[in-house]
Amino acid sequence: MPDSKIPAALNLDAQGREIAYLRVSVTDRCNLRCVYCAPAAGFRPKDHSEILTFEEILAVVRAAVGLGVKKVRITGGEPLARRDVEGLVAAIAAVPGLADLAMTTNGVLLAEKARALRDAGLMRVNVSLDSLAEETFFRITGRRELSRVLAGLEEARRVGFSPVKINVVPVAGMNDREVVDFARLTLHRPVSVRFIELMPVGRPGGIGCLSGVDTEHVKARIEQALGPLTPLPRENGLDGPAERFVLPGALGEIGFITPVTGHPCPECNRMRLTADGKLRPCLLSDRELDVKAVLRRGGNDSGVRDLVAAAIAAKPASGPREKGVLSGCARVMHTIGG
Repeated sequence: MPDSKIPAALNLDAQGREIAYLRVSVTDRCNLRCVYCAPAAGFRPKDHSEILTFEEILAVVRAAVGLGVKKVRITGGEPLARRDVEGLVAAIAAVPGLADLAMTTNGVLLAEKARALRDAGLMRVNVSLDSLAEETFFRITGRRELSRVLAGLEEARRVGFSPVKINVVPVAGMNDREVVDFARLTLHRPVSVRFIELMPVGRPGGIGCLSGVDTEHVKARIEQALGPLTPLPRENGLDGPAERFVLPGALGEIGFITPVTGHPCPECNRMRLTADGKLRPCLLSDRELDVKAVLRRGGNDSGVRDLVAAAIAAKPASGPREKGVLSGCARVMHTIGG
């Protein structure tokens, strides 16, 4: 019998959007130091006692799915850096009513974990990869791990993840000359390459000095080199914000995510759970609801469900903008989970 405190259709926010997607960060730790994600000078990871346990994460996921969430994506930091993340994947995959379970990883540990993740029930994997050139990769990530990431991509494909998605953030003067190289990967491989505009999240390592590359410029460079981009229809209600295209004769596809130059907010169907137990209705808003406090005060399933419902209700119509330009939030990306 439904709790009388929970009105019907609580996965609908005030704008009538169906909030069907929860991104779950399992750690703020990462084995890379990407310039747009983590402070270059380093950071103090949160103590393990500050991070949600797997049991606590599962309680939030069960509540969210019970309210209508259909898709969960596991993120970090770097999620594969958390011990026994495969066990969490298996537990989430077993939640009744969940339709889609994915993970975003930097790929460094993927080659050794891809099979276990697939066997545990992970359905899809996205790999964040901003350069195919060793020196540029090092400049962006601070680590020389490109060969391990490429091996991880190949192993993910080998064990049956399809399509394997590659997330690329074009940054002017760093990797923007590689957009055609990334697009070319789709010609002969069944991969999905997604170009994501640089978002104004935090100010890690001087991100305010970085310049993103707008999507129209990326599209123009690809079409000039490789031919016209033909739009693809949206697949289903679980689609993310990407506009999808295909090049002539390509086995894979190309996606563009435009949080800065576009207006994805009216279609946004997601909220986020941070590793330290905060529910964020909007990536770029600093408003958070403390679900960890509820859990650790002995809150029951109903209390957790009430807080998840409150997060859905608190989702703003759009991200914060100043003079029409998307503005950022105080947290840096590795502490949110993307």
